[in-house]
Amino acid sequence: MRRLLPSLLLKLTGLGLLRIALFGDTYLRYVKPGLRPVLIASGAVLLLLGIAAAFSRKGGSGAHAHATHDAHAGHAHDAHDGHAHDGHKGHDSHDSHDSHDFHDFHDSHEGHDGHDHSGTPKIAWLLALPALSLLLFAPPALGAYTAARSGPGPVAVQKKGFEPLPATSPLPLTLTDFTKRVQQDRSRAIQGRTVRLTGFVTPDAAGDGWYLTRIIFTCCAADSQTVKIHVYEPGSAEPPAADTWLAVTGTWHPAGTLGTASAPAALDVRETAPIARPINAFSDDLPITPG
Repeated sequence: MRRLLPSLLLKLTGLGLLRIALFGDTYLRYVKPGLRPVLIASGAVLLLLGIAAAFSRKGGSGAHAHATHDAHAGHAHDAHDGHAHDGHKGHDSHDSHDSHDFHDFHDSHEGHDGHDHSGTPKIAWLLALPALSLLLFAPPALGAYTAARSGPGPVAVQKKGFEPLPATSPLPLTLTDFTKRVQQDRSRAIQGRTVRLTGFVTPDAAGDGWYLTRIIFTCCAADSQTVKIHVYEPGSAEPPAADTWLAVTGTWHPAGTLGTASAPAALDVRETAPIARPINAFSDDLPITPG
């Protein structure tokens, strides 16, 4: 049974990858859209390797059994010949000695065949759980739980000058652009402007407001970065529920020196509106207009 585990794990993992990559957009919880062909190819290769491993093990087991039978037969034949040729040299004592040696070897060889030390350890069955989870139910996407336990990722420095902001009000911005304007734009063009940002809610452990959050994949979930905007909502009894997607309208929360790193990426909210979770939620796209 343990011989089948490696091939079974390969097949389960391959089927799981094919399920999330071919049917629906579940794969976007773990990788960027451009990696879908890679997931499909990986799933197909793992499935084929699992099938090939299963067939090769069946063939190998038959060959091993045949070789073992031949070895036993050859040993018995040699022992018999040796007994016949040495019959004139102390027949009784030598026959007893050869018979004892043969049975000792036979018993030890059978004992070795009865205990296959090359099998996969039982604990390896635990590796089947991740494979089954991909096949039966997809693990949840990253969200507020992850964001609350990670600091905001570094925002790249704007090497070129900032373009003038359009006169649109409220001004749609990504969380990254808002942070850059607050902390790097020395023209302070963001001051007094009403902006619209979108993301999901991450509670503030200190109870002072909450965070509008985006988790951004560079490649996949393993290299994700978190962007957070601290939201202050005057007069609100309690923050929105964690992982709720919102469009938030407001103005920069004054603190520190605008246009420098001392200025916090924070917002005084004027209005919030629930929105549907974007299909590709792990990017920092421009806000979705509610309605």
